[in-house]
Amino acid sequence: MTDFPRGFRWGVATSSYQIEGAADADGRGPSIWDAFAAVPGAVANGDTGAVACDHYHRMPEDVALLGELGVDAYRFSVSWSRVLPTGAGAVEPRGLDFYSRLVDELLGRGIEPFLTLYHWDLPQALEERGGWRSRDTALRFADYALVVQEALGDRVTKWTTFNEPYVSSIVGYGEGRHAPGAREGHGSLAAAHHLLVAHGLAVRALREARPDHEFGIVLNQSPSVPVTGSDADAAAARRHDLLLRRQFTEPLFGGAYPEDYEETFAGVTDASFRLDGDLELIGQPLDYVGINYYYRQHVADAPHRDPDPATRTSIDIGIDTTRLPDVPRTAMNWPVEPHGLTDTLVGLTRRYPDLPPVYVTENGCVYPDNPGFVDQERIEFLRTHLAAARDAIDAGVDLRGYFVWSFLDNFEWAHGYRPRFGLVHVDYGTLVRTPRASFHWYRDLVAEQRAAVGAAG
Repeated sequence: MTDFPRGFRWGVATSSYQIEGAADADGRGPSIWDAFAAVPGAVANGDTGAVACDHYHRMPEDVALLGELGVDAYRFSVSWSRVLPTGAGAVEPRGLDFYSRLVDELLGRGIEPFLTLYHWDLPQALEERGGWRSRDTALRFADYALVVQEALGDRVTKWTTFNEPYVSSIVGYGEGRHAPGAREGHGSLAAAHHLLVAHGLAVRALREARPDHEFGIVLNQSPSVPVTGSDADAAAARRHDLLLRRQFTEPLFGGAYPEDYEETFAGVTDASFRLDGDLELIGQPLDYVGINYYYRQHVADAPHRDPDPATRTSIDIGIDTTRLPDVPRTAMNWPVEPHGLTDTLVGLTRRYPDLPPVYVTENGCVYPDNPGFVDQERIEFLRTHLAAARDAIDAGVDLRGYFVWSFLDNFEWAHGYRPRFGLVHVDYGTLVRTPRASFHWYRDLVAEQRAAVGAAG
């Protein structure tokens, strides 16, 4: 594989609710995922994150594995409910102590912490007061961010506000597939906007406290491509691109709301959640942006499922994303199209010439396990996507690092524990960790890349 630039960061990623477990330990309050997973039929097999990988109690063992892997960066998230059990008010010092010990363990092994403040697990107490539909939640998020920074800011310098606000808002409040399980039109779009407001409030406050730190956001950026050359499918793909990407990227990097927003969501929302000054707040200068890429979205025109705009959800925009191409698929039935990563990175850079430096913050796959955990399919997936990332660098993208999703098998949200994304296999009965062949492949790749850069002087 072609050498990556000097200073390129090699990492892996996880999230709090997916691996920590210890749901009732040390004063942690319930999150929306605890509540959602308790709803019959919400999560496959009735699975919950109550135990997950028990990372909360096995953290030193897991960091030792990170050291064996040889990565120089680890992307993890903080559980808001573990730090502020009701989302605001009294701080739980035992929760903060866990993350402090995690950071110390990482730094002791030469691994830089990339901290994400929010990966979908809102404190349930805030949801009961409106959740992300309410602007007040954005204010509480900024308060929470400062609490974490005050505790860890002497050692953590990379701060990500949100992971995939599209999923938190549209999938959680529009589709109902994720917590909190709502199916709303106006509410989901309000949530999307308030997540961006919260991002702006937090970045402003965190930068004022620590101007030497770096701040960013992580976005899922699957490109929307029409399934045919028809004008109708092209228009449907543009609507989908608005829903998935542009309602977030335009305010963040373009200084405006998308021009086709009102037409696309006519009757669904009056956008009354927007206030004067929000664009300036949302558009805080950033030091980096994280891009999560798994597959391209193939979009066709389709009738609205609900003929009445007043009762439509935000996702009912007259599209069909089920017509997949005849290409290899993962065990999640996701099309494998590595060039989509190149297109994503190059396209975003061209759309926003002032885009800050970029990290690929999630990229990974699920395949059935073979005897001995020889996961050659995952190795090939990662190899081809890293080649696509290198192509983006050659095309002028300022790409600074790559994080595999995921370090460990984990609770895969509404899919439960069946899908396994990890470089490390987790036996959920015994919680024994076993590195897969892809772990060793990635370890060797990182070592080779580091040696190549060193040899180049």
